[in-house]
Amino acid sequence: MEILRYAVFSADPAGGNPAGVVLDASTLSEAEMLTIAAEVGYSETAFLTEDRGAGVHRVRYFSPLAEVPFCGHATVGTAVALADRRGPGTYVFVTNVGEVPVTVDDQRRATLTSVGARVADLPGDELSALLAALRWEPADLDPALPPRVAYAGAYHPVIAAASRQRLADLDYDVPVLKALMEAKGWTTIQLVWREAEDRFDVRDPFPVGGVYEDPATGAAAAAFGGYLRDLWLVPGDAVVLLSQGDDLGRPGRLTVTLTPGEAGVRVSGTAVPMAG
Repeated sequence: MEILRYAVFSADPAGGNPAGVVLDASTLSEAEMLTIAAEVGYSETAFLTEDRGAGVHRVRYFSPLAEVPFCGHATVGTAVALADRRGPGTYVFVTNVGEVPVTVDDQRRATLTSVGARVADLPGDELSALLAALRWEPADLDPALPPRVAYAGAYHPVIAAASRQRLADLDYDVPVLKALMEAKGWTTIQLVWREAEDRFDVRDPFPVGGVYEDPATGAAAAAFGGYLRDLWLVPGDAVVLLSQGDDLGRPGRLTVTLTPGEAGVRVSGTAVPMAG
């Protein structure tokens, strides 16, 4: 069995978010996939468990601690890995949350289209508990970007910082945040700071996956696109650039595209192979 490694949302193997990819996991049990993901040690490893022909594949995602319903960066990494072997084109992944098509060009740039995005209120008691776990104060929040829970395959609370310094000073209570996220079914926390109308810096704590911080989070980017659209914070046809991983020394760039009439959100970026 071959385990491929790709750096996703970066053209540099030292940047972006590393993803493990197993292109033929048809004989692996769920327990074996979880063990492999833990041994690889990345935030997620993708496993293609079935090739359904015509570019359609069943895929599952595992963090070092648990299965994840949907993972954007591992989806992009897997699509690029397939394109490296079969050529550019569109690949369709059947995930636990629905079908996710990914188009890959000849420069290893891929664009996924998420399942339909939606946004819900974040109740006051949950927000208070989340801020306490993050060690943030209400005054640390940007009032122009209200807290919400966004979904585009996985649930991510969106919490906006009033300053770049607040975003930079990530020092959360790991066991408390992990317990809260497990209780609420949240995959990561999408922490954002608005640099410009169409540019954001983002960070994603991921203690439920056994990772302190995710370096570049495609699923959260898709959910955030839905959030921006739902709250009319950008035009309906906006293209938004997210910078992530700079605080970790693994800079990544994610492009979020909103398409009028399309329920899903498009997330684009480059992936490159890493040394094994």
